[in-house]
Amino acid sequence: MKILRRRISFLALLTFISSIASVQAAVSGTSQKAPARSFEALPDAPLAYQPITPRARLKWFVRSTIGGTSLIGGLFSSGLGTAIDTPSEYGPHWDGFAKRYGMRLTGISTGNAMEAALGAAWGEDPRYFTAIQSPFGSRVKNIVDLTFRAYGADRQRHLAYARYTATLGNNFLSNTWRAQSEADWQHALVRTAEGFGVRALSNTFREFAPQVWNKLRHKPDPPAEIDLP
Repeated sequence: MKILRRRISFLALLTFISSIASVQAAVSGTSQKAPARSFEALPDAPLAYQPITPRARLKWFVRSTIGGTSLIGGLFSSGLGTAIDTPSEYGPHWDGFAKRYGMRLTGISTGNAMEAALGAAWGEDPRYFTAIQSPFGSRVKNIVDLTFRAYGADRQRHLAYARYTATLGNNFLSNTWRAQSEADWQHALVRTAEGFGVRALSNTFREFAPQVWNKLRHKPDPPAEIDLP
């Protein structure tokens, strides 16, 4: 039953992703008619990928851990957990909400620290890059692609091994301090799947929210962070 509740939470996140994408589809109008483009950025592209610096990696860790999107996401997930009372040891009240929020923040910080450290050792870039000037379909593919892949030291996209290791390792490691009802391998696997769902949600927000906000305010679109040739 507990795992079922977590799956409902995961599906809620994916539903939110699709709703944001739908808003962007309405805003972007005919952008889907443009020819599709590949994922990889050519070295001579106007906005070609630039390797991450140690300072940028630290900035990514701080923003991903205690940035606005992360903190708001914690309010949503902790509120949902409190509403359905999972884990039951925390209870459906404000004290339980605080415990869930703290537990999530502990897990997020541990996972991000692992990804940043392993990424530094392996040359993996954890950042997400928007592609605002690309067709809508290519932008959605970019969101999915950078959920499971990342730029490496060769400036090409590869499977994000540091992310996989950090997400899986963190969720199994957190069993040592979680409530007993969810401190098992089944829940760890569910949390791992949810972690990638949250990553996709974060990527979707970064890709579409600034442009939607600017259109509502009748301002020019923000610049793309990477060009998809």
